[in-house]
Order: sequence, then C-alpha cells, then structure tokens
Amino acid sequence: MLPDITRGLAYYLSGELDEELLFPYQSVDFKRLNARFYSGQATRILPAEKMVELNPATRLSFDRLLIATGAQAQELTVPGANLPGLYKLDHLEDARAILAQAKRGRTAIVTGGGITALELAEGLAARHLKVHYVFRSERYWPNVLDETESRIIETRLQNEGIQLHKQSEIVENLGKNGKLNGVRLASGQHLPCDLLAYAIGILPRTALAKSAGLACERGILVDGSMQTNLPDIYAAGDVAQAYDPASGKYLLDSLWSSAREQGRVAGLTTTIIGAVGAGRDADLLGIARGDSETWRQLPEAISAQGGFDINRLRLMLAEKHLLGAIVMGDQKLSRPLQALVRQKTDISAIRSQLLAPNAPIADILVDFYSRSQVLNNPT
Repeated sequence: MLPDITRGLAYYLSGELDEELLFPYQSVDFKRLNARFYSGQATRILPAEKMVELNPATRLSFDRLLIATGAQAQELTVPGANLPGLYKLDHLEDARAILAQAKRGRTAIVTGGGITALELAEGLAARHLKVHYVFRSERYWPNVLDETESRIIETRLQNEGIQLHKQSEIVENLGKNGKLNGVRLASGQHLPCDLLAYAIGILPRTALAKSAGLACERGILVDGSMQTNLPDIYAAGDVAQAYDPASGKYLLDSLWSSAREQGRVAGLTTTIIGAVGAGRDADLLGIARGDSETWRQLPEAISAQGGFDINRLRLMLAEKHLLGAIVMGDQKLSRPLQALVRQKTDISAIRSQLLAPNAPIADILVDFYSRSQVLNNPT
C-alpha cells in the first residue's frame, strides 16, 4: 500500500507542491525503522490465527495488528453522476485527472461543505478557472465554524474571485454529447461548467474489519488506547471511531491527535482541535456562537472566543478541561492546545482568568502550558 498522501493533494492541485513531494517516505525510510514493506492489498484478517491474508495469496503473522485503512470519498448520486467531467479528490489519480481538465479560462463548479471542498475551490481558482462554489447551508461549514469564522473564509474566497452559491444544492448534472456541461440547482437555476469537483463526505473503510468480527459503527470502535473489541488489534486514523469519556459517545475525528483536521483555509492556516461543532452532526459536540471576545454560558460548557481580522482563537471549556479549539491564522498556540485537549489537562487554576473580561487568552494559555510542562518534566 502507498503512504497516505491525501493531505497534500490540495497543495499539489494549487501548484504549491510538486508530485514527488507528496511521498514523504521511501523504502529506505522503512529500512531505517527495521520494518519490512509489502506492496499489496490485505484481503482478510484472521484474528484467531493472528494472521493477515494478502492478495496475491500471502499470509503474515502478527503479535499486534494496527488497522489504518482510512476513508474514501462519498460518491455523488444525483442524476447525471456518471457523466464524464465529475471529479472527487480521493487519490493521486483524481488530482491528476482534475489537473488535466483545469485549463485557464474554463469554468468549474465545486460542491461540498468542509475543508476538502474549500481546497478544491481554491486549487481550481489558483489554476485560473472561473469557480462557482455551491453549498447547502446559509454560511460556510456552520457545524464547525461560528458565524465570524465563516464570514472570514467567505470574504477571502470572494476576494479570490470565487462565486458563492449559499443555500443551494445540485439536483441534476446536465450533459451534452455525452459529457458534463452544466448543473441544475434546486432553485431551478442552471450553471454552465466544464467540470464539477465534489467533496460531500467520507466513508471509513470498514469492510475488512467487519468481516473479521470487529465492532463497527461508522468507523471501527476503539477505546482510549485505540484498541478494538478484539485483543491485540488496534485501529487509528480516519477509520477509527474513538470513545470520548466527556460525551460518552464514540466519535470520528475528535479529541485525539491523528483526527485533528488541519488545512489551508482561504489562504489561512486553520487547526481544528477536539469538540467544536454546532451539534447537528452526531460526531460533533455543541457550542455557542458569538462575536470576538464574547463569552456565553452553555448547559455543559462555555464557548470562549478571541482574535481579530484573520487571526482568531476560539476555545471550548468544560468545568475542568479544555474540550476543543479552533486556531485560525497564527498557529503559535496550536501545539499547546492540542496537548491540553489530548491530555485532558485540568485547567481549573486558570479557568476564572480565561473568563475575565478582555482576558489576554494567549498569554494565559502559554504561561499555563509552560508551567505544566515544567511540572510534568522536572529536571
């Protein structure tokens, strides 16, 4: 299996990375780790025998097994979905196919509500296509971002020449001579285009795990140590659905480092850590919306926000722990916040300081993190 390069495809699409830079690990790197690299596909896991069956017929024994099969892009299912000219961004081959059609002066439509759709829109705009971005909500990514954060991103997209179609949905792909040449929106509006790129969700690759008897919901269910319901078998990455003690639920993409989603958002760097959603998605915990430097009481947590212009910090605080954060622009606080959320550090000592009017949030967090590191790692 090839190393996971999907995180870099957006930069390849925009022309910021050459193709060879998408492969950070080579065979020599595996040798340095004293690891044997097999190129093939796992077809069956045999838990009782502690074996993995590969195709072609090869069996590998294991003492412990890590499943990191990731997720695949969800397919578009509206009428005309099989027309040539529709693309997702799931593999390197997808990116190559998009670039082959991304000619200057052509028109592209992008649909989807998350970071990958945004990266598609930016990448195509960077290739000098006219881009229409279609999404169903009244603003960009309301399940995760608050209104101010959404507007920051929307403004940057519009400044890049991308036309936004809010509260819109593609209901039919239109073709001419057997090839896509436009779409019809739910409003009845027709938008002509040369290509359509979509990112409407992911489906964790659980088939291998399910056939082996592993407990699965949307992903493979794992505990805090990433262990499945079967001994000596673990899962991590996009396929893992980890148990979160704070909510009592199994969550995808929450509260553990490999699940944080980091991307270049409208020319910004945005890091999403832990629980920051608006509650409509079962995988996200609820937060309040608010303006910069506004604090609002929630039934189970407090949402704290700070920052101006394109640098922005939003925190989710429970009684004793930091539940999550969004860091937009300046990333100096990203690593400390990831550690505080992942380690469930008790923040009782600084909670009242953070809640004070006009509190210097960044200074308080940096000082607290520095002191906690000294206490945890005494010389």
